[in-house]
Amino acid sequence: MVQAEQGEGRESLADRQIAVSAALDSSEEIAEARALARSFLQDVQAVHGLPVSARAMGMVQLVVSELVTNARKYAPGPCLLALEVANGAVEVTVWDSSSDLPLARAADPDRVGQHGLEIVMAVCRSIEVHRDPVGKRVKASVALADDPGDHAAGRQIG
Repeated sequence: MVQAEQGEGRESLADRQIAVSAALDSSEEIAEARALARSFLQDVQAVHGLPVSARAMGMVQLVVSELVTNARKYAPGPCLLALEVANGAVEVTVWDSSSDLPLARAADPDRVGQHGLEIVMAVCRSIEVHRDPVGKRVKASVALADDPGDHAAGRQIG
């Protein structure tokens, strides 16, 4: 896994881009991707002073695991993982070389596996899928802090 951090050397927290990225080229690195997400969020809290709820810590690691697993399983070659803090959330972006867009399948209690995208959609503020000139990007947003109304994904239901 090759990592790169952005945002170093700037003076104002308001202007600072808080981000990290990694290239992953084997299935064994899925655990490393989760560890990178955990370390990144620990730094967001300890170094940058932004609140990160226990729920956010777990959900970001889950989203990273699901998206990277799908990229490694369904696309040839390496995938790229990027984590960035924006608008009170962590944006998890995974690029892979396949142009096939993922689709959430209809709920089926008898189906074993293939629930990853359903899970990601359930725990995230938003999810976007875009084709690139080569491959695609899946971007999911997870709220950093728990919603004051204690709504699971930081959304107001009403």
